[in-house]
Amino acid sequence: MIGKYKVITLCGSTKFKEDFFREQKRLTLEGNIVISVGMFGHSGDDEVWKDGTKEMLDDMHKRKIDMADEIFVINKNGYIGSSTKSEIEYAIKTNKKVHYMEKL
Repeated sequence: MIGKYKVITLCGSTKFKEDFFREQKRLTLEGNIVISVGMFGHSGDDEVWKDGTKEMLDDMHKRKIDMADEIFVINKNGYIGSSTKSEIEYAIKTNKKVHYMEKL
């Protein structure tokens, strides 16, 4: 399968670290380029909580959405936190398709 690959940015709470890895693998094997988070603050990457770092990472994630054709929301058990909600709103505002791991 050689050709044009869709670019998908993963969004969701970083407490779902294993789900991020599983979905990244699945989407990659389906022939997509997958952009993910750089750190998992809710799963042990405590550097996220240092002064200004979370804000920087949130802004970086919006740039990752800019690079993508669409986003894939990891909404395990229906959970969508405030940062993820902001990313979904941003994706919609910038005309990106939004897909969810679990039905809304």
